[in-house]
Amino acid sequence: MKNLKTTSAIMFIALLIVGCSKDDSSNTNDDSSNSADQVQEIAQNGTWRISYFFDTDEDETSNFNGYSFTFGEDGVVTAINGNSTVTGDWSVQDDNGNSSTDDDGNSTDDDDFIIFFPVPESNDFEDLNDDWDIISVTANKIELTDVSGGNGGTDFLTFTKQ
Repeated sequence: MKNLKTTSAIMFIALLIVGCSKDDSSNTNDDSSNSADQVQEIAQNGTWRISYFFDTDEDETSNFNGYSFTFGEDGVVTAINGNSTVTGDWSVQDDNGNSSTDDDGNSTDDDDFIIFFPVPESNDFEDLNDDWDIISVTANKIELTDVSGGNGGTDFLTFTKQ
């Protein structure tokens, strides 16, 4: 009888351990797409400013002083500074585990925050054109990073809600 109780207890503990383990492999795409949707919803909610922009080896935040950014539901990003308006395209996409777009080195399952302004290379807004990896997102801050393909430098871009 004592062996039966011990065996039952061991089996119960084993089942408890196995039953409590979490298998995320089947939900990876669902979690990522929800995350992309949440980031998109946060970006569309309000007006933003660039509070930090580090381009490879130089802080270039001041190039965007005074600009207010809005991320529209229609995929249009608009930057306004007084009478100056610059428009482009934006989106948040799940990279579906594509390691070639993983720039932050933390995971191959990152969402990409894509920005494209159709401007000449000499324009400051051209530096924002990229498929940025998302570092973190809160209701008031979006932190992005990108490793440049040509020179391997690391860029950082932070939007803060106004």
